[in-house]
Amino acid sequence: MNSPRRASGSEPIPASLHWIHDGYRHRVTAWPEAAFHREVIPGRWEPEDPSPAALASAALGVSGPSWRRFLEFVPPEVRGLLQRYTHGRMAALLVALRCPELMGELQQTPVLAGFLAAHPELRGGGAAAWAEISAVYGREGGFGLLQWLGLPASRQALAILRKVAEPELPPRLLAPLRASLWEPAVRSQLARVPALDDEELFLACHALAA
Repeated sequence: MNSPRRASGSEPIPASLHWIHDGYRHRVTAWPEAAFHREVIPGRWEPEDPSPAALASAALGVSGPSWRRFLEFVPPEVRGLLQRYTHGRMAALLVALRCPELMGELQQTPVLAGFLAAHPELRGGGAAAWAEISAVYGREGGFGLLQWLGLPASRQALAILRKVAEPELPPRLLAPLRASLWEPAVRSQLARVPALDDEELFLACHALAA
């Protein structure tokens, strides 16, 4: 499977993505449908958004060639966004599919994809709330989205998030970073750094915990 499958003499056939997590097979069907499913019994697939742990498994379970075949059929705006991620690409795809109106926000602040994909855990558990996210964004825009995620709804906090060098933060850093950004001293410290890497963010979170 080194190249897209082709019908005899025709264009490449859109490809789906597959991986295994916790003994279950997961998939994203080919674009433009691009729907998430889990195989509940052999041969029976049901719609289901993957958990954050399943999204993390996709980083190892979906190969680079598989992604290239899938992305070949994705619209340029979405493809360009997804290509900015490596380990967090499946999470970014989930957000882009569930809330396509957020594409502009994600282009400007790509680190938000991790917070959005993990929102059930970050907000205390329960079911995913994609419709609520869309409604909040429609009413209140980007700052309303920050507030809904439990982040400070301020220009300073948004500027800090936009300076994160890598758009995919380790999942274990999301909640500590969110808590740290509520501290004025931490925000002032991070605001002085031209580009923020994981080490800078871990140090800021550690300083708060100390």
